[in-house]
Amino acid sequence: MKPILRSLQWAVAAIALTCAAPAHAVTEIMWWHAMSGQLGRQVDKLAADFNASQSEYRIVPSYKGNYSETVMAAIFAFRSRRQPAIVQVSEIATATMMAARGAIYPVFELMRDQSEAFSPAAYLPAVAGYYADAAGNMLSFPFNSSTPILYYNKDLFRSAGLDPEIAPKTWPEVGAAAKRLRASGAVCGLTTSWPSWVNVESFSAFHNLPISTRANGFGGLDAVLNFNNPVMVRHVAQLAEWQATKVFDYSGRATSAEPRFQNGECGIFIGSSATRADIKANSKFEVGYGMLPYWPDVAGAPQNTSIGGATLWVLRDRPAAEYKGVARFFGFLSKPAIQAAWHQNTGYLPVTQAAFDLTRAQGFYDRNPGTAISIEQITLKPPTENSSGVRLGSFVLIRDVIDDELEQAFSGKKTAQAALDSAVERGNRLLRQFERANP
Repeated sequence: MKPILRSLQWAVAAIALTCAAPAHAVTEIMWWHAMSGQLGRQVDKLAADFNASQSEYRIVPSYKGNYSETVMAAIFAFRSRRQPAIVQVSEIATATMMAARGAIYPVFELMRDQSEAFSPAAYLPAVAGYYADAAGNMLSFPFNSSTPILYYNKDLFRSAGLDPEIAPKTWPEVGAAAKRLRASGAVCGLTTSWPSWVNVESFSAFHNLPISTRANGFGGLDAVLNFNNPVMVRHVAQLAEWQATKVFDYSGRATSAEPRFQNGECGIFIGSSATRADIKANSKFEVGYGMLPYWPDVAGAPQNTSIGGATLWVLRDRPAAEYKGVARFFGFLSKPAIQAAWHQNTGYLPVTQAAFDLTRAQGFYDRNPGTAISIEQITLKPPTENSSGVRLGSFVLIRDVIDDELEQAFSGKKTAQAALDSAVERGNRLLRQFERANP
């Protein structure tokens, strides 16, 4: 009996000590995001590294599907008062988030209220300008910024008798290379992901062509879509012509084209610079990189591309303790070493100048040819009203409309002109609805 009594005495003493010194509660902070695969693993690592760096807060990342699904989940959660503190939102939903004034906690206010250092000047101008209001105040936290670049399969290039060390630079060169790839047995010559983002939005920026009036929406909610211009029509018509022989092969919306490049079906792929992480992990061939192609007879091309990707928005009506932790987490993410590692491991742009400088000093670009292309591309020339990005209300829905009309053109059901005219007409109806809802 004595051993049992001693065990009971130790247990009582332990309970007494626990009651006398209450444990410090860790504040959990929900972060809803849209990163899957290799990118999702990098997100988990960021959260784990922050959690290990301090003991007061615990970031809990949660994958909620693609960008649209993540935003919708956050909206429904907000209505039931179960919203996360942080939600990742794609760049094309910026105008929509800005209009939801009562639901968002602007990042510049958050960092000021929590006395955390935060300087918009530290960020690359293309990034800071996109997510700031007219006064230069940043409304969301820059996280994953990307731009579309060209990837190519060097092994297939060799088989087709193409120089594997030279990426095609212009659309005529892309077409010629894709035809050679098809002739040598490739299932498809060229494919792209995110049809509207690559073939309309980024294409327009790189050729210094407008998507809409009012500086692509930055100048006001009364913007009118006008991307159905002769250059855009010619480009879509050329893709539709190539589609007939699979020189270009449409692979679907969003990221559905990516596996076709990774498994060696298509020799050339145009998609997000951030696809590099998955391409490196899943491809069994040597990958080459190039800038977005351009039509050489368009005056001023190439210009520069604008950013895609997403930022982190903070939602209101969470406990005060969480906001202190969110500010601490954003301070952690702002560190050059953290930003540089994220850039190097994912292919997303280094959103701060310090992260870019550190990456270059570490020799990353020298060891990994092609990885600086995304930065070179968005900084190729000073941005214009046409190449600074798109900030239009309901643009998530408008992008779906553009994708729908591109599919009509690629399938031969509409001419390029008819498809783009319809996209502009349908998109403008959505813009007017948004304008009326946000006077």
